[in-house]
Amino acid sequence: MKKKLLVVVAATVVASSAMAQSAFEGFYGQLGVGYENNSFGSRTLDVSAGGGHTGTGGALSAPSSSGGGFSGAIGLGYNLSVAPQWLIGIGADYSPTSTTTSTQLLVTCSGCDGTNNYKVNNRYSVYLTPGYEVDKDKLVYLKAGYSGENVTWQPQGTAASVASQSKTASGYVVGLGYKQLIDKNIYVFGEGNYYSYSSNNVSSTSGSQAVTQAQTPSAYQFLVGLGYKF
Repeated sequence: MKKKLLVVVAATVVASSAMAQSAFEGFYGQLGVGYENNSFGSRTLDVSAGGGHTGTGGALSAPSSSGGGFSGAIGLGYNLSVAPQWLIGIGADYSPTSTTTSTQLLVTCSGCDGTNNYKVNNRYSVYLTPGYEVDKDKLVYLKAGYSGENVTWQPQGTAASVASQSKTASGYVVGLGYKQLIDKNIYVFGEGNYYSYSSNNVSSTSGSQAVTQAQTPSAYQFLVGLGYKF
C-alpha cells in the first residue's frame, strides 16, 4: 500500500512539474527588423578663437541632431519558469545596422560654414526579461539592462579639416515585448525599446581651429521578427 501511495505521489509531482513548465522555457535565438531613431540632445560646443569663428570663448548650446532608418537585431537568451505563468529571462542582442543623423551647423566662419552629423552603429545590449504567459502560446515581457553603442562624430564642410572621431557610449535599455508561438518551437515577436546613454565628449584641432563637443545620445526602436525556441 505504501509503495502504491509513493508511486501515486511521485506521478503527481512529475505531472505537476510538466504542467508548470512553460512552452517558452529554455534557450532561444531570434532575428528582428524594424525602425529606429537616434537623437543627440543636450549638445554644447566650444570653438577656439582664430580663423574668424563666431561664438568663441566658451561653451555654447547647439541644436539637437536626430535621424531614423532601418534597424535590425540578432538576439540570444534563456527563459526560466519561476511560478505558474511567470518567467524570468536573460538575453543579449547585437544590431549590425547603422543610422546617420541630420546635418547640423557646427560653427560659422568668415565666408564659410562648418557642419557635422553622427553615425551610430555596433549597438549591443545585455538584459533581464521578466515575462507573463497570457496563455500557453502567448508571452508578454519587460526588458531592462545595459547597452553600449559606437558613435562617430563626422565634421563636414569647413569643419572637415577637423578629424572625425569614434567613441563608445554606455547606458541602459528598457523595453516591452510580445511573443506568440506559431509552432512548437517557432514564434513571432514584436518589441519596442528605449535606449539612453551618458554624455560624452569629442574634441579635435586643425591649425587655428579647435572644436570640443558634448552630447547625450538616446534612441527608440521598434522591431518585429521571428524566433526559435530550442
